[in-house]
Amino acid sequence: MPDILITLSEVFMRTYEGFLKAALVTLKITAIAIVLGTVFGIIFALMKISRSKILQTIANLYITLIRGTPLIVQIMFLYYGITSIVVLSNFWAGAIALGVHNGAYIAEVFRGAIQGVDRGQREASLALGMNRTQAMRRIIFPQALRSAIPPLGNQFIITLKDSSLVYVIGVTELFGLANREAAASFLPFETFLVVGMYYLVLVLIFTGLLKLYENRLNVDGS
Repeated sequence: MPDILITLSEVFMRTYEGFLKAALVTLKITAIAIVLGTVFGIIFALMKISRSKILQTIANLYITLIRGTPLIVQIMFLYYGITSIVVLSNFWAGAIALGVHNGAYIAEVFRGAIQGVDRGQREASLALGMNRTQAMRRIIFPQALRSAIPPLGNQFIITLKDSSLVYVIGVTELFGLANREAAASFLPFETFLVVGMYYLVLVLIFTGLLKLYENRLNVDGS
């Protein structure tokens, strides 16, 4: 055990500068994916609950395809598909792929939250002279967003961990750098244990921030 601890400390001290830079890349790609996924999620959630059968079909097809196929396959497919049309760096291709993937799950979160709002409030809004768009923007969506925060927080944490898969298209984030370090040092166990600690710290920080935000919402709403 002491030998392992010594080796771990040596790996940590040798790699911490590179891993800190890679952690920043992980956070950037996660943030972009979350923003894109939230935008896609809201759009497709509204499409799914709309009165248009065409929009509902498009939303259902998107959600079914994304949720029914592995993320790593989607990353490869979108990477080669996007870069064959538009010249993008592997970073942006990976971020877009993650955003598209998360959009399907976030769409279901918003759909459930919107449909969970008391139907009477929608009817009361229409009775007050609002149209459906105004009722959604002013009354329904703010309440839905509040109830969607916990599952959205879980999805955001999943996105942070899923960002490790963009290493397959050459993005040097935490897991991609760990792969290179493990191969170069012939210390895979120690290297991946160290990178696992980086992910754990990021997840704990993210979880704490989400908890603070939820508590603030509860205080403001009480």
